[in-house]
Amino acid sequence: MGSTVTVERIIDAPVERVWSIFTDLAGRPQWLSTVESVEPLTSGVFGPGTAWRETRLVAEDVPVVEELRVVDADPPHSVTLASPGIGADYRMTYTFTRLKERTLVRIVLRGTPQGAASRVLAVLLGGLAARTVEGALRRDLEALAAAAATRPATAA
Repeated sequence: MGSTVTVERIIDAPVERVWSIFTDLAGRPQWLSTVESVEPLTSGVFGPGTAWRETRLVAEDVPVVEELRVVDADPPHSVTLASPGIGADYRMTYTFTRLKERTLVRIVLRGTPQGAASRVLAVLLGGLAARTVEGALRRDLEALAAAAATRPATAA
């Protein structure tokens, strides 16, 4: 038993620009207001195996640290990230679809509870948790769109 949340947004920028911003790990704190810091755990080109630790500020500015790892990537079309969480494991697949000079970004997040207590909690709070996650993902897409709108057209 798990849950899936899907959100999407059209961004007024070419897919290469959106991909470039999304995969610039060092730049995440500049465009994603909830990200306080990013600590690379690997080096090299963004792709399968890339891992980092991200500190985000959540409700009431409480810091939460997540480890993210690229499971699969098809630049600039898609990337799947894995993040083991407390009581659940998450996989987020981002697809970047070219719409002429615009980009449709779709995020599909799948959460799988780990352990009996987590499964019970997921049933009791599944709807609320899904709405909270959906709102956070929508805010991330808004921030990505704003960053793409301000990035010079020559950046890719």
